[in-house]
Amino acid sequence: MLIPIHENLSGRVAVVTGGSGVLCSEMCGELSRHGVKVAILNRNYEKGKEVVDRIKSNGGIANNFVADVLDRTSLENARDEIIKLYGKIDILINGAGGNHPDSITSSETHREDSSEKTFFDLEEEGFSRVFATNFTSVFLTSQVFGKALLKQDSPVIINISSMSAYLPMTKVPAYSAAKASINNFTMWLATYFANTGMRVNAIAPGFFLTKQNKNLLLNEDGSYTDRSNKIIQNTPMRRFGKPKELLGTLLWLVDESYSGFVTGMTVPVDGGFSAFSGV
Repeated sequence: MLIPIHENLSGRVAVVTGGSGVLCSEMCGELSRHGVKVAILNRNYEKGKEVVDRIKSNGGIANNFVADVLDRTSLENARDEIIKLYGKIDILINGAGGNHPDSITSSETHREDSSEKTFFDLEEEGFSRVFATNFTSVFLTSQVFGKALLKQDSPVIINISSMSAYLPMTKVPAYSAAKASINNFTMWLATYFANTGMRVNAIAPGFFLTKQNKNLLLNEDGSYTDRSNKIIQNTPMRRFGKPKELLGTLLWLVDESYSGFVTGMTVPVDGGFSAFSGV
């Protein structure tokens, strides 16, 4: 069932970092369906173009821009191009992120096994890069696009958090720490800009199958890994989320006629994971 059109979003401009990812590409497509002009920021031009082409084939307006979310100059260049093309920016979705083997331990708990990567084997460079990609990028992008957002009547920043922000997932300390930082920064930024009319919120997806976590959650034959079975057992709805199930929350948060007094919130969309004690 399609979500009813939010007519007052028509004509607005949304910048989406990491817009070619499984979750954010769905967000881009849905925003476009409501008349939002979408600007996708990606390091990889071709991946962004695939999403843009799909949106255009459905009658939407979208363009992709090459930018590194950890490079201020490339972000500034992208911002200037977007404003030149669309004239303004109303919505910023900070969706860029990811993980790296250098920041992942082999086991959930420490074991003296020379074949395993333990906490003591994690590379500082890899750890810092994952933390920066997931958190520092939010700080930089919000800085670079913030002044343009403040020129609009109802500007919105949406940060993409994770269930790992509340209770850190095993094996991925850098990712979990970064997502926890996003929740805290969302509250700080919301408070700082509250007197300007700009709202800042976050969405914390539960467990969704994506390209980034596929190897952790599925065996080669497509069956669930032990990690997946743990997740399902601790998710009251007993399944993974579907990317489209994030869209209602997104539209609620970006549309001030629905959520005009909501700021500084991180909204879980998790099938009950955060509500379940395990017993």
